[in-house]
Amino acid sequence: MSRTGGFLIVVLSGVCFGALGLFARLAYAAGTDVATLLFLRFALAGGVLAGVMAWRRQRWPRGGVLLGLVLLGAVGYFSQSAAYFSALHHAPAGLVSLLLYSFPALVALVQRIVFREHLGRVKWLAVVLSVGGTVLTADLSQGGATLPGVLLGLLAALFYTAYVVASARVSGSAGPLASSTVILCAAGCSFGVAMLARGPAFPASVTGWAAVVGLALVSTVAAVLLFFVGIQRIGAVNTSLVSNLEPLTAVVLSALFLNERLTPRQVLGGMLILGAAVLLARADIPRAAPAPPAGGGAPGSVPG
Repeated sequence: MSRTGGFLIVVLSGVCFGALGLFARLAYAAGTDVATLLFLRFALAGGVLAGVMAWRRQRWPRGGVLLGLVLLGAVGYFSQSAAYFSALHHAPAGLVSLLLYSFPALVALVQRIVFREHLGRVKWLAVVLSVGGTVLTADLSQGGATLPGVLLGLLAALFYTAYVVASARVSGSAGPLASSTVILCAAGCSFGVAMLARGPAFPASVTGWAAVVGLALVSTVAAVLLFFVGIQRIGAVNTSLVSNLEPLTAVVLSALFLNERLTPRQVLGGMLILGAAVLLARADIPRAAPAPPAGGGAPGSVPG
């Protein structure tokens, strides 16, 4: 496969991740709630990825690495996903995705403050751009954004920052596919407990169930597997750069199918956030664990 083909695969992965908000909104409209939706998502996606592991005869992690990955999924990814998908109840999907993408700058700050990593001028510039962009994007005056939605979007970014920093130190030699599979399955178990505690709220229409399947198979399984192939073809840094298409895709899909619009101020803020993410990726800031996606996406290099 050519290098151009590798870029196209990562573009497709970003588009798949960018559809998270669209699928979630359609499922919510059919009567499901956050806990049920995410249980179904992670149960389906984790089962499919476990099947891929079995087909490839790949070993499961063991010992301390397995325990660490289970905790990452059951606590870290559970918290990030709960905040992100709750934010979709209160703010446009594109806005929530843009807020989440402030996480690379937050990771850089954590690396500097906690681990004393040196940040050069480019990295500090990226941090300033990201903070300024977040302030502009969190515009409550119009555009459908509410204070709970903005706060939950920022909380998702904070949780994802902690998840990224922890996963870089936990995943060890497990490999990206095995790490993602364990994390997704563990998150699914946590959401299963939450669903049983609240009572399940399954979709009440065919459209709702189609959205659940799309969320699990398109925006999780396909996105993760395409990400794996792409990163092998064009490398981690290039993949991180191209993956910035995820929030742009979320904005476009929200405008086309959900009639959600961002204000000019929010668009400018989003451009600053994405510009900061590009600068940090070029500076080779480790944006995630060796395992891939996020955002809200799947566990790893791309949020979602």
